[in-house]
Amino acid sequence: MFSFFELLPFVQKQVSMSTGFFYEPCSIRLRGRQVRMDQMKAPVYEALQARRLKGESSFHVPGHKFGHGLGEAGCEHYRRIMELDYTEIDGLDDLHHPVGIIEEAQNLASACFGSEESMFLVGGSTVGNLAMLMTVCSRGDLILVQRNAHKSVIHGLMLAGARVVFLSPVIHEQSGIAGCVAWRTLAAALAQYPEAKGVFLTNPNYYGMGRDLGPHAELVHRYGIPLLVDEAHGAHLGFHPDLPPSALSRGADAVVQSTHKMLTAMTMGAMLHVQGTRIDRRRLKERLAMLQSSSPSYPLMASLDLARRRIATEGERLLAEVLEHLRTFQADYSERASGNPLQFVPPSPPSPAFDYMDPFKLIVYDATGRLSGFRLLEELADEGVVAEMADDRHTVLACSLATSRQDLARLNQAMLRMEAGPRGDYCPTGPAMLQGYAPPEEIGVPILMGLDESEERERIAVPLYESVGRICAQSVIPYPPGIPLLFPGEQIRLSVIEYIDKLMKTGARFQGALQEGADCSIIVMKVK
Repeated sequence: MFSFFELLPFVQKQVSMSTGFFYEPCSIRLRGRQVRMDQMKAPVYEALQARRLKGESSFHVPGHKFGHGLGEAGCEHYRRIMELDYTEIDGLDDLHHPVGIIEEAQNLASACFGSEESMFLVGGSTVGNLAMLMTVCSRGDLILVQRNAHKSVIHGLMLAGARVVFLSPVIHEQSGIAGCVAWRTLAAALAQYPEAKGVFLTNPNYYGMGRDLGPHAELVHRYGIPLLVDEAHGAHLGFHPDLPPSALSRGADAVVQSTHKMLTAMTMGAMLHVQGTRIDRRRLKERLAMLQSSSPSYPLMASLDLARRRIATEGERLLAEVLEHLRTFQADYSERASGNPLQFVPPSPPSPAFDYMDPFKLIVYDATGRLSGFRLLEELADEGVVAEMADDRHTVLACSLATSRQDLARLNQAMLRMEAGPRGDYCPTGPAMLQGYAPPEEIGVPILMGLDESEERERIAVPLYESVGRICAQSVIPYPPGIPLLFPGEQIRLSVIEYIDKLMKTGARFQGALQEGADCSIIVMKVK
């Protein structure tokens, strides 16, 4: 039986009085019937506001009782948000069995992002990646995975006990950045491992480099298996003609997006979008219920609701404004900073490494090589410009529909001031360093990623260069971006150790590697 909101007749044109923005209501197919959805609604947020205005006495969790228990410390900042910090009381639905406002909000998200079904995530894209892998893979199953994947993908493989064949991305020759998996690599891997239960790709990467996944999806589907995509950095894709298409629109079966990264949700707010019949949705929801908190944050879900409303009703206009600001900024900087050693990796025509570069990611580097990306990040911060992440050569700045003209003007001035300032110690970075990012072979050998196998054997720490040829026991992860250089179960190569050593000397932070001053140890399996 349809709920009231599914049957509510909406007018053809809706108007937001605050913005004057006109839009068409979206439609979505629910239970076999087409239903129109009013994207101006934000059912979770509106329900929380309505409850707040009732002024009820709370005899339910959380214990802060709408912020009254905060005391003086933190009261100013947290009181307002805690007024909306409810739990699964009557009328506020249940994320793990949604039949009311959360169901409505997720259906609105489905209509907005073009999925058959969308699910709110309160544990970031991490929990979505875990759930996708644990849905598609059972113990011992084989899956093909893009090597430059987030650490959560590795953890998902370990929890599933899957066997993984890593596929190397193409290295962009001009920047040395690891891009996307080539179609021919994927085709060869599927022919070599036709028993694979699925393919997992990351698109776009942290730098905004991505590929049109249509041909990849078509290829994967010939084998009757699903294409899973970590699109954490692409929630905004497809919402403006000058932006690349989303993975869903190009045929992916399940897609995770970090709504908090490139859109406007609170940190940890993400969504999982599904379409087609290749994903067992019952199993997927069971895995999400196991992995997500039984007490999900209502303020976080409300922020997902509001982020969806914002991109659905005003997204194209807002994105167009920021795109124009970015074009003006880069043209102005190029004109005023001719010869400046601080340069942007320019938008590039399609290359073997990628098909597009997201204009909302700015990749800055010192063309003289005197400032590493890590040092550049620090100097920008000293100028009041806080970047997203750095590698040995580049600093990445993430823009969004909330990036202002004033923000870009500040970045412009900061970079112009920095060119006249003192330079850092010479740092011999360049594309050749990044060749250690991916193994020499395009298609790896199967590796069993189960937790039991990595925990049963005794593990020891050995000095960095003494680890060459040993079997890695713990992922080594530069963070950010959180993409492992070494995985448990793989043999350690000299080129990777040399790369880790160079990264450490340029200021990289690691998870998994044991660091003491300038020394570094790697956790390996003890030889029997």
